[in-house]
Amino acid sequence: MQETVVSIRNANIYQGTTLILKDVSFTVNRGEFIYLVGKTGTGKSSLLKTLYGELTLKEGDATVAGFNLKEMDWKKVPFLRRNLGVVFQDFQLLTDRNVHENLRFVLRATGWKDEKLMEEKIHDVLDKVGLKSKGFKMPFELSGGEQQRIDIARALLNSPKLILADEPTGNLDPETSDEIMQLLFQISKDYGTAIIMATHDFIVISKNPSRMLKTERGKVYDSATGEV
Repeated sequence: MQETVVSIRNANIYQGTTLILKDVSFTVNRGEFIYLVGKTGTGKSSLLKTLYGELTLKEGDATVAGFNLKEMDWKKVPFLRRNLGVVFQDFQLLTDRNVHENLRFVLRATGWKDEKLMEEKIHDVLDKVGLKSKGFKMPFELSGGEQQRIDIARALLNSPKLILADEPTGNLDPETSDEIMQLLFQISKDYGTAIIMATHDFIVISKNPSRMLKTERGKVYDSATGEV
């Protein structure tokens, strides 16, 4: 039986008091790769922020990586996020320290204490993204594609069940975008990590077709079911 990583049922997504998405229902299983598409302002970011606990779920039901979003409060959010990886369009690496120290900072912030285990984990994730020799480099010494790979390595540190990727190819040239997409699909396949990727780039989607969730007119449409 498939392991469900995200289950959202009859959820209304709010930004403050404004209803953004109505009656949202979908499930995401282990190892699935899903595109989240829709015009700017149609609720993609609000949906992602709800999934990683930045926006409160007020109405409906949802579980993400075993956490009930209805019961989420500021004390529980860090525990939810330890089971998620988030990949940003603009990398968000700490510019005052090298790659190794960027990754070590995240491990310490999420409760790791054993120095030997931290070193092993950092080596492991850099190897997964093909940059095991770049740990000593500062972010400004890396290309855009390398910085995005480091961002993905950072998302993998706590062996997440789910990665939320927000326009991860948005600042990259087509060739580098292709490399990042191949890496994300490989991670999904090899490690059983579910990935939800928000994107506007239909060239990327046409090269790497997969299931789609579309935000439109206050609803979420699922290509897997043809339903809202």
